[in-house]
Amino acid sequence: MEEEPSLAKAFAQSFRVGAAVNGETVVTHETLLVRHFNSITAENAMKFASLQPLPDHYRFEEADALVDVAEEHGMAVRGHTLIWHNQTPEWVFRDQSGRLKSRREVLTTLKDHINRVVSRYRGRVYCWDVVNEAVSDGGDDLLRKSLWLETIGEDYLIEAFLAAHDADPQAQLFYNDYNECDPQKRAKICRLIRRLKSEGVPIHGMGLQAHWHLNSPGIDDIERSLNDYAELGVRLQITELDISVYNHREDPPYRQMTPSLLLQQAERYRAAFRLFKRYAEVIDSVTFWGIADDRTWLDNFPVRGRKDWPLLFDTDHRPKPAFYAIMEQA
Repeated sequence: MEEEPSLAKAFAQSFRVGAAVNGETVVTHETLLVRHFNSITAENAMKFASLQPLPDHYRFEEADALVDVAEEHGMAVRGHTLIWHNQTPEWVFRDQSGRLKSRREVLTTLKDHINRVVSRYRGRVYCWDVVNEAVSDGGDDLLRKSLWLETIGEDYLIEAFLAAHDADPQAQLFYNDYNECDPQKRAKICRLIRRLKSEGVPIHGMGLQAHWHLNSPGIDDIERSLNDYAELGVRLQITELDISVYNHREDPPYRQMTPSLLLQQAERYRAAFRLFKRYAEVIDSVTFWGIADDRTWLDNFPVRGRKDWPLLFDTDHRPKPAFYAIMEQA
């Protein structure tokens, strides 16, 4: 049986094609990874809690191994993520009695952590999601209520980007978020990026997570988002792409992936990549949040016990109709 064409090679003149990986999937999914992708992102290995679970204890083993794999196969590496309200140890914000630490203490930790991590991978990780999901989903507040915001203040974003730039002046620095195509949240994200740029903050790009569904967001909203972010004068990357076969938390689980669902998903991917090609001058990479349907974060999320099939390769690592729909856009 003839092998399918390579995704990365097919889109080589447009943008990188990446996948999120961990210490297991770089082994269990190696064949697909090496054949179809030329960029990787660590699912969790570069997050704060993974790298620095204790104040004086760093664990770089898994992250180092992933970077080594990427270099062995000539792949680029996206760093994900330096500052996030999740997966950050409590010790960062609270002392041993449980009281919140001072602005000075938390800011020192932020700077030290970013300097240690970004310096370690200087010249090996070409871009970083410096701040992840800092914008509020609803209401009038611009920023999400988080312990970073509570302890340091609104300028924690500025301090994070400055620290990352100081540690590696050549790295591309991104703000990364989900629900990025929702009109209300998109307006807030644009407001934040404009504010950062106006203050001379070294922010180079916007990361669109792109955790999408069969019917949402609408293609028109996706295009408006690409256009609005591009008009900010920053580079764009699709950072965590997958298309769930469910539209709502309340949707009952499917027993298997049906022909109808396969075709609907293929059409969604086709439409998305048609847009990505149209905006290829401002999009540097498109990264899938996983490789194949046997290992996806959407299994059991947001509904425990519910299987999902959001990626281009099925549970047996065979290409799905979505794969071929995308290749038609190359």
